[in-house]
Amino acid sequence: MPAVTFREIVSKSPGEGSAAIRERVEAARARQVERFQGRGIFANARMGSRDVRAFCPIGREEEALLEAAVNALGFSARAYDRSLKVARTIADLAGQERITTAHLSEAIQYRAMDRYY
Repeated sequence: MPAVTFREIVSKSPGEGSAAIRERVEAARARQVERFQGRGIFANARMGSRDVRAFCPIGREEEALLEAAVNALGFSARAYDRSLKVARTIADLAGQERITTAHLSEAIQYRAMDRYY
C-alpha cells in the first residue's frame, strides 16, 4: 500500500460516512451469501482450505506477492489461507470479483501487524 501523504493526514475533509460504509458492508455480505449458497458457509472467514482455493483465485502477480510474504514473514499454510480470506473480503468490500495485488497487500499488512501486536 502506498504511504499516506502529509496532506492526507492533515486534511480536514470528512472521510466516508457511516451510511456509505454500511451500504458497502451489506453489499459485501450479500455477495458472500450468494457465493456460498448451498455450501453451509455464510462468510469468507468460514471457508476451509478447499473453499479458499475455489473462491480466492489469484493471478501470477498476486501469487508472487504472497510467495514473498510467506518467505519474508514466515507465513504458515494457515496464515497463507487467512491472508487470502481477508483479501477476498477486501475485494468484496470494494465491489470487485477479482482479488488484486492491492487487496492482497492490504491483507498481508494486517496479517503482519498481528505478529507484532
